[in-house]
Amino acid sequence: MTGYGNSPQAEMVAAAQGRVVFLDHVLQELGMRRPVLVSPSMSGRFALPFLLARGDWLAGFVPVAPVGTKDYTAEQYQRVQTPTLILYGDRDTSLGLQALQNLRHLPRHRVAVVADAGHACYLDKPEDFHRALLGFLHQLK
Repeated sequence: MTGYGNSPQAEMVAAAQGRVVFLDHVLQELGMRRPVLVSPSMSGRFALPFLLARGDWLAGFVPVAPVGTKDYTAEQYQRVQTPTLILYGDRDTSLGLQALQNLRHLPRHRVAVVADAGHACYLDKPEDFHRALLGFLHQLK
């Protein structure tokens, strides 16, 4: 993510609206129509504003203990009609639970908890993570 690690800061994505425009541009360049957006951890800074602004452009949303969930209100989440799988590891007692507490206001959500997995549950238990993800994707068909 821009501005973290060795990547340079980018003025365009300093504000949430700029991150929406950036992600919109990326999806257009890739030719993606109605994708399912999977958003682990730091990517929440891009995915959550996009979900709130353009959730109707998505076929589904899979937040994996993303950051930034507390930046939005229950009322903002309640307006989103995108099918959502809230996913986190049961050993992620900070971001996973915080994300669940905030994202549970999304009206079309379900929750999957990966047992014996931490914040990066997709790395700790990849088979369990993919099983939950694929189950959600099949449900969208």
